[in-house]
Amino acid sequence: MRLLPLLSSVLVLALGSTAHAQTTLTIATVNNGDMVRMQGLTDDFTAENPDIQLQWVTLEENILRERVTTDIATKGGQFDVMTIGTYEVPIWAKNGWLLQLDNLGDAYDVDDLLPAIRGGLSADGKLYAAPFYGESSFIMYRTDLMDKAGLTMPDAPTWEFVADAARKMTDRSAEINGICLRGKAGWGENMAFLTAMSNSFGARWFDEAWKPQFDQPEWKNTLQFYVDLMKDAGPVGASSNGFNENLTLFQQGKCGMWIDATVAASFVTNAKESSVADKVGFALAPDTGMGKRGNWLWAWSLAVPAGSQKAEAAQKFISWATDKAYAELVASKEGWANVPPGTRTSLYENAEYQAAAPFAKMTLDSINAADPTAPTVKPVPYTGVQFVAIPEFAGMANTVGQLFSAALAGSTSVDDALAQAQQTADREMSAAGYY
Repeated sequence: MRLLPLLSSVLVLALGSTAHAQTTLTIATVNNGDMVRMQGLTDDFTAENPDIQLQWVTLEENILRERVTTDIATKGGQFDVMTIGTYEVPIWAKNGWLLQLDNLGDAYDVDDLLPAIRGGLSADGKLYAAPFYGESSFIMYRTDLMDKAGLTMPDAPTWEFVADAARKMTDRSAEINGICLRGKAGWGENMAFLTAMSNSFGARWFDEAWKPQFDQPEWKNTLQFYVDLMKDAGPVGASSNGFNENLTLFQQGKCGMWIDATVAASFVTNAKESSVADKVGFALAPDTGMGKRGNWLWAWSLAVPAGSQKAEAAQKFISWATDKAYAELVASKEGWANVPPGTRTSLYENAEYQAAAPFAKMTLDSINAADPTAPTVKPVPYTGVQFVAIPEFAGMANTVGQLFSAALAGSTSVDDALAQAQQTADREMSAAGYY
């Protein structure tokens, strides 16, 4: 007779444990400042969702790209949420590797996403990744050093002006480099910068027949200008410097100018982190008068691998991290200037953000100036500003990035680096059947 109450107790315990069963999401992300800040704020998410635990895998961006690409291509299932970029999303969506984000909640305002950013994260009009932050690139410069050099930075400078200013601002005895630019090898590191730069010099990766163009004078002009400028006005060991290394140099007061991601603006103007926070100005990326500027278009975004067994929880987290309410959470903790930029129209209409972020208008203008459908001066068969939106690009550009980094380091010549880049690209494109 005592068996029934005992069974009832066991049943209640079983139901209780099921009701409180937890889902653990493994999230792969990049070690950039905004993502590190997000991890520090996730108590807000777990308080609202006690049945979801978060496990982070935070990696340097070259390693992140390698890990998530291998995992999704092999269906490894290591990650429930992946931080990926504008390059991967349309390609992976076409391959059927990503889950369509159609369960972000009724309050999630997809139409508020900036059209340029949303378009790059969609396939056939459907969203496959939600932007955590969007960016272009622009010039960040020391106003005091520009004044000292007797120069005034235009809102839309030329490369000639930038090079002249960099050389005049360089003071080796004071450890001040006139300019800091990416030199670390990688398709998303030095090749992001150099591809965008080459667009403004009239260069292109491929002609209309997909023939590589590194043997053309426009690429020679681009790479020679870059190597000479960095030799005269760049930091020692520049071939090892990516985004994070140059950010540190700029915050320490060791760069007169830095041309890089617009997202860096909140870090270089943050008095808690930057020794030159009150001496920073902003300008559009340079041009050479050909109609294209050397700026890119990118979004670090959150996506769910297709076939995920935790899709509902994953989309719940993505919604939290990329919704308007997250911006308000960051603003309440860190101030409006530190809100992840470049994703929503409403942010740039927010008077509090405009007042707190002196870089807001220049960021939006830079994003709007980038045109992935017509990135170059001459016609091209591809889309993408600082990348070529084909699957073969990443591996090819990693190799080319190593060659160009070696030219910067002085271990090979500009001519040899370009010749080898031409051979590499020709071999890869031929093998892939483009011609």
